[in-house]
Amino acid sequence: MRIDEYGFGRIVIDGKKYTTDVVIYPDRVDSSWWRKVGHELRVDDIEEAIRERPDVLIVGTGSPGLMKVLPDTRVRLRQEEIELIVMPTEQACHTFNEIVGAKKVVACLHLTC
Repeated sequence: MRIDEYGFGRIVIDGKKYTTDVVIYPDRVDSSWWRKVGHELRVDDIEEAIRERPDVLIVGTGSPGLMKVLPDTRVRLRQEEIELIVMPTEQACHTFNEIVGAKKVVACLHLTC
């Protein structure tokens, strides 16, 4: 998987355009992902990503970075020994592309605010 392009409200992954928040797994893209509380990332929101057992979970917090990763979520990822990288979505896309071949990566990307 490779992120070809990101702009506010849209992303292109391996040539396919998405206009909703996405989770990029090693073998697929989930474009139906949404959080229970819009700008809070809770453990429940990433259970499937945790089950994937990635080395790294990248969280794109939106264009201006308004989405927050809750403390309980950070604790759970540490317990699962999953490295967490949190940054605005544009930077998260670049980071994903830099490490995707070297490590097993899952990216949860909020595309708007």
